[in-house]
Amino acid sequence: MGLSWQQGPLAAHSVGRFLVPDPLPERLLYAEPLRRRLRVRFGGDWIADSEDVVLLHEPGRYPVAYFPEPAIAPDALRATDHVTNHPQLGPTRWLTVQHGDTHAERAAWRFADLPAYAEPLRGRTAFAWHPMDAFYEEDERILGHAADSYHRIDIRRTSRHLVVRDGERIVADTVRPHVLYESGFAPRWYVPRSDVEAGALAPVDRQTFCPYKGLASYYDIGDRARAAWSYEEAWPEVHLVSNFVSFEPDKIDVNLDGCGLTLEPGQSVVAHGIDRDFDEVFTSTR
Repeated sequence: MGLSWQQGPLAAHSVGRFLVPDPLPERLLYAEPLRRRLRVRFGGDWIADSEDVVLLHEPGRYPVAYFPEPAIAPDALRATDHVTNHPQLGPTRWLTVQHGDTHAERAAWRFADLPAYAEPLRGRTAFAWHPMDAFYEEDERILGHAADSYHRIDIRRTSRHLVVRDGERIVADTVRPHVLYESGFAPRWYVPRSDVEAGALAPVDRQTFCPYKGLASYYDIGDRARAAWSYEEAWPEVHLVSNFVSFEPDKIDVNLDGCGLTLEPGQSVVAHGIDRDFDEVFTSTR
């Protein structure tokens, strides 16, 4: 979740509300300086590199990075005849990204006639995420989409009593769960593997990707499809839940201190597919 995505404050289905006398417009756009060095790699080389990136937050979309023209390699962009219309920002001209023998059609765009209120985006170009080889902040590869500075995860250890049941069968019973708080979402409870009944989890052939936590693996429990998941090798930033198991309260009975959990507003997640070259390690560039 971020400022405008999923349940964020500027999203269409925000879990909170602004305390103002008049309703806000249905769609609010927000642009701000990223304040991080961001680089784009394409065709095996750097084609954009800037510390002057503007991040656009738009309802229903992940944040998008816009680069100033001087930060983009000469001849990296070629104009096309394709023009679309953004409902608030006007005509959008699509560009082919090219480097050497490699090219990607309509893989970048810029706004051709911005209204005065959108001045921070003037003269800037955005690159589509998947056609590029990779995006980096400094020498660290960023996966999935541009990092959202409003997305935060906190993990807390607790001694509360959590029990998971499949009918009369106890699937998990622990007094040492971890609770994961993620911006805009209801809490998620993670159970150590040793407190889950052996053989209760049947792995399924499906994974999703979270840019903030890593690859999620899913499990069936009896006839309850994908009722549990685990970040078996979570990112270092969230290592406290690595290989722990969390359970979906609308698919299986989850009780916390004797009270049944439900799928609260703000708990639904739009899953990512797996990013390209996910297994490669990008710790430095040469």
